[in-house]
Amino acid sequence: MVEEVGEENVVQVVTDNASAYVAAVTSKTAMNMNMLRLLLMAKRPHLYWSPCAAHCIDLMLEDIGKIPKRAMALNGYIYNRVGVVNLMRKFTGKRELVRPAVTRFATAYITLRSIQVQKEKLRKMFTSNEWRLSKYSQEQGAKRVASFVLMPTFWSSIVWILKMTGPLVKVLRLVDGEKKPAMGCIYEAMDRAKEAIAKSFNNIEDKYKDVYVIIDKRWECQLHQPLHAAGNYLNPQLFYSNPEIQEDAEVTSGLFKCVERLVRDKQERSKIIDQLSLYRNDEGIFGMDLCIQHRDTKSPVDWWGSFGNGAPQLKKFAIRLHSKRRNRLEQGRLNCLVYVKNNRALKERYDHRDVIDPIYLNNVDDSNEWLVGRMYVDEQEDEDYVFDDNDLTWKDVGIASGAYECEHTRRKNVKASSTAWSTSHLIDEDEEDEVVIIEKSDTEEEEEEEEEEDIGDDETEEEGEDDFALIADDDSDDD
Repeated sequence: MVEEVGEENVVQVVTDNASAYVAAVTSKTAMNMNMLRLLLMAKRPHLYWSPCAAHCIDLMLEDIGKIPKRAMALNGYIYNRVGVVNLMRKFTGKRELVRPAVTRFATAYITLRSIQVQKEKLRKMFTSNEWRLSKYSQEQGAKRVASFVLMPTFWSSIVWILKMTGPLVKVLRLVDGEKKPAMGCIYEAMDRAKEAIAKSFNNIEDKYKDVYVIIDKRWECQLHQPLHAAGNYLNPQLFYSNPEIQEDAEVTSGLFKCVERLVRDKQERSKIIDQLSLYRNDEGIFGMDLCIQHRDTKSPVDWWGSFGNGAPQLKKFAIRLHSKRRNRLEQGRLNCLVYVKNNRALKERYDHRDVIDPIYLNNVDDSNEWLVGRMYVDEQEDEDYVFDDNDLTWKDVGIASGAYECEHTRRKNVKASSTAWSTSHLIDEDEEDEVVIIEKSDTEEEEEEEEEEDIGDDETEEEGEDDFALIADDDSDDD
């Protein structure tokens, strides 16, 4: 791909940082993620490789806090019963607890936050007369989740997780957005997220130092790049509002490393370094009121495009960093690819129609635990009401429609019990007059012979045919 586009036109390659993606390399060479990055960048000396920022932050969130099982059980119980959902919506003003987000953990965070916001209303619901008089209040699972809502430690655990993960979720939204390039904001956003976590615990280091270790481990190993430092330095909104950036050795070092790696021509490098002083000291166009006024209103790309003409080489370099370009397919080519992909899938399905199990357990979405709860199995689902304003239940409908009636298979020319027989075929209830061959056991044959001798039954079966009997279905027997 890089050769086709041209290495000089590529700033960085972003790949999936999941363990499955790296397995092809790590299984043979036992390399960690950082070593893999260095090898790829050694092959391509003028570009950067970095993992997916959104996935990296999502891994931070998962490392920091596990979702409380009690919160999951509460949410699952509510959303598995229509009557309880309607009651919950009545008390919360039709507000939902579950709302999808960009990643699985972000969905969990938003759900926890919704539960926390509706704390008082949920407590009122589980202590109201409507709840006490409902059929659900007598269920064992209902009593358990109701005790969770009234438990102070339940709410304190939710608050603890929200304090730890809330600032990182904001960073996740930033890097996963499509409207604004995040290259010039990631560095500053991570610093502010760590400061917000410390502030939420009143700057008591013992309460958040373990979280800092988790964040720094992921940041240093996967996400931290000189690109982010250079983007932070060349972001006018952040650079001019925070004088400490100029004195930050890590940021300035990252900027120089980025210039050295991405710019091949040595003369152009020198011009970029010389023009940095104009940008740093507000000289030339950079010091004009119009330029200063739009530092906070324009995106870094637009700002450099409008006011960077006084430093053309630096302008080109900054726009290259802050631009977010994608290879977009033409509509006709996209239609062809979709057509080929779907027809290939249909052909593979047809070719393997006799060997493929139609149930793919690997495709089950684990993120729906907020809907199913995974804690309780409701044995009284048939007692749910069909309509909210009527006492008609689904069990009543099943009885009326005959769904609960047992089917009886009538036998012909069979005297021994069929409970010990093993069928060699399945009975298809949709086909009429189908004959199924049933095999008898040796013990049953002896019992049948003795019974025939004692009774003196003249209707004995011919020799060699005692091993099988015929069973016809109900319709053929009635005829």
